[in-house]
Amino acid sequence: MLYLLFEYLHKHYDVPGLRLFQYITFRAAISIILSLIITTVFGRRLINYLQKMQVGETVRNLGLEGQMQKQGTPTMGGIIILLGILVPTLLFANITNVYVILMIVTTVWMGAIGFLDDYIKVFKKNKEGLAGRFKVVGQIGLGLIVGYTMYANPNIVVRETVQDNVPVTSTAPMVLRQKGNIFYYTQDVKSTKTNMPFYKNNEFDYAKVLKFLGSDYQKYAGLVFILFAVFIITAVSNGANITDGIDGLATGTSAIIGTTLGILAYVSGNTVIADYLNIMYIPNSGELMIFAGAFVGACVGFLWYNSYPAQVFMGDTGSLAIGGIIASFAIMTRKELLIPILCGVFLIELVSVIMQVSYFKYTKKKWGEGRRIFLMSPLHHHYQKKGYHEAKIVIRFWIIGVLLAIITVVTLKLR
Repeated sequence: MLYLLFEYLHKHYDVPGLRLFQYITFRAAISIILSLIITTVFGRRLINYLQKMQVGETVRNLGLEGQMQKQGTPTMGGIIILLGILVPTLLFANITNVYVILMIVTTVWMGAIGFLDDYIKVFKKNKEGLAGRFKVVGQIGLGLIVGYTMYANPNIVVRETVQDNVPVTSTAPMVLRQKGNIFYYTQDVKSTKTNMPFYKNNEFDYAKVLKFLGSDYQKYAGLVFILFAVFIITAVSNGANITDGIDGLATGTSAIIGTTLGILAYVSGNTVIADYLNIMYIPNSGELMIFAGAFVGACVGFLWYNSYPAQVFMGDTGSLAIGGIIASFAIMTRKELLIPILCGVFLIELVSVIMQVSYFKYTKKKWGEGRRIFLMSPLHHHYQKKGYHEAKIVIRFWIIGVLLAIITVVTLKLR
């Protein structure tokens, strides 16, 4: 909102200093600052309010050291994160940008699902919260919205280099170079391509999944893209939810992921850097950096109270929203196939639960007694059972997260 106001004032009245708001990096910086202020200063007030309302966490005794001391710790702290994201985004981002609109919808959508789940647990005294099938329906719904918008919206395009033997005319796109009778020029087109590491030109077209259908396979490319969007949003959202099990783990890991995604959004939206890195240039996607700044600021600010020993838990209000935000952001910047690397911590946490449950059911059916691969799942509880202090587990998972983030960025130059 302030961005549009300042843009109007600068255009019509040439007010000194307002030109700064045209720079994405400046707006991203002040988004981080404002987000940190909101989450740290106003976060304390919200925690006091949650304590007053007796919105406390109900902890099951799993035999973990220090676990029962967390009984009654305020939950639903994800509200702090949501405010830290939405307020700076609404103030400093271009809210007419389709990518920004989609991210606001994602934040509110997944935050509402998580809030409903926490509300049922806390106020309705139902430990199970919102039924799993309703969460999945909400995640699928968001996936359909994001996937369809990305495929159908005319303002969402990628810039590709096209070659043709037609000479340049006054109506032709900008010619990059000419080689013999072949002209190379740029063109903004609708596309189902995405960045994929270790693949030719680092680009993969979802339509290729349907090549077996024959020459008409391109007609169904949108369906494949939407299905991938649904799967990615559901998986990452659940992965973030499962990772939120010990103080600061999900929050810190998400801040690392958010920083990386912000960098990827900036380079993808900058025609010079995208050309240098030889990656897909996505017009107008650089505006997502403001959202990424608010997201990182909110996560880091929340750590002020969520680091060990936690004074507040984010609950599903925060964890489901964080997962949905990361997945949607990656899809919009065409980096969703980098998620297995970038969100490796979420992945191993989710896989550890799937492995544990599947193996337990298999062994119980085969031998009449369920056996376990890990001492406890998710994986962070396995290390707690082995006697590691949870603060040490969190720091080491953060280090792994930083390493995975570096590898993710490096893949941009690997062919």
